[in-house]
Amino acid sequence: MKHTLRALALAALLLATAACGKPGSPPVKGPQPEDLPVYKVDTGFSLPASRTWEKAKKRGRLVVGVKEDQPYMGEKDPASGRYSGFDIEIAKMTAASLGFDPATIEFKTIASANRETALQNGQIDYYVGTYTINDNRKKQVGFAGPYFMAGQSLLVRRNEKDIKGPEDLDGKKVCSAAGSTPYQRLQKEFPKAVLVAYDTYSVCVDNLLTYQVDAVSTDDSILLGYAAKVPEELKVVGKPFSKEPYGIGVPRGDDALRLALDDALEADEKNGDWKKAYEATLGLSGQPAPKPPAIDRYPAG
Repeated sequence: MKHTLRALALAALLLATAACGKPGSPPVKGPQPEDLPVYKVDTGFSLPASRTWEKAKKRGRLVVGVKEDQPYMGEKDPASGRYSGFDIEIAKMTAASLGFDPATIEFKTIASANRETALQNGQIDYYVGTYTINDNRKKQVGFAGPYFMAGQSLLVRRNEKDIKGPEDLDGKKVCSAAGSTPYQRLQKEFPKAVLVAYDTYSVCVDNLLTYQVDAVSTDDSILLGYAAKVPEELKVVGKPFSKEPYGIGVPRGDDALRLALDDALEADEKNGDWKKAYEATLGLSGQPAPKPPAIDRYPAG
C-alpha cells in the first residue's frame, strides 16, 4: 500500500506542472524559454508548388501536429498551454525557414494512431512527433529528414531487477502506444510479452509507477525524458534494439514541401541551430548531442 500511494503521487507529479513559482518551489525541470534558440524567419521565402504551403500562407500560420506527453521531446504544460521539447524546436526552426514566425504556429496534439489520417485530411500541415520513417508509412504520407536517430528501449522501475533487456520480457506486462512502431515490433519479435496499449505514453508511465505494468517500451529518446523527471524511481535498461529515424510527416504527394523541409533541416544542422535546440531540450536528459543522420531525399512516387 505504501508503494502504491507513493507511486500515485509520483505519477501525478509527472503529469502536473513542475513548479508553481512560489517561494521555495523546486526548479522547473525541462526546457526553459529563455534558453531556447531564436530562429531567423526567411521573409522572402515562397513555395507556390506546394498546395499545403499556399494554404498555410493564406491562413497566416502553420498548423503542426505534435505530441504533448513526451518530456524533453514534445510536452505541453497543462497550466500555460505551452509546448516544449526537441520536436517542438524542430517544428519552429523549419517553420522559420518556410517564412513563418515560429510564434504564430498552431500546435495540435495528435495521437500516434491518428497521424496519417490527420495529414491525409488536411487537419495539419506537417507533423513533428517522434515519427519513425518506414516504407509502410511512405505509402500513406511523405517524410522529410530524418532529423534524429533513436532506438527502441525499455523503461522500468528503479527497483526492478528481473528486466535487463527485451530478452527478459516473457510473461511481463509491457506498455506502449497503440499504433506505434515500438508496439508493432513487440508484437512481432517478443510474442510472449503481455502487451498493453494506450493512446499516450504518459498513461503507460502512470501504469508503471502504480505497478500495473512491468515496463514501458518505446524510443530511448522518450524514455530518457521520463527517467530524467524522477530518476530515483525510474530507469532505462539495456541497449537499444532498433533504429528509429525520426522524420517530419507531410501530406503524400507534396514533394515541394518535403524537399523544402529537407533543405531547412540541412541548413539548421550546418548553422548550429539543430545542436543548440538539442542542447536546450533533449540534452537536459544528460545525453550529449549526437551527429544528425544523413537526410534521405528519396524520389517522388
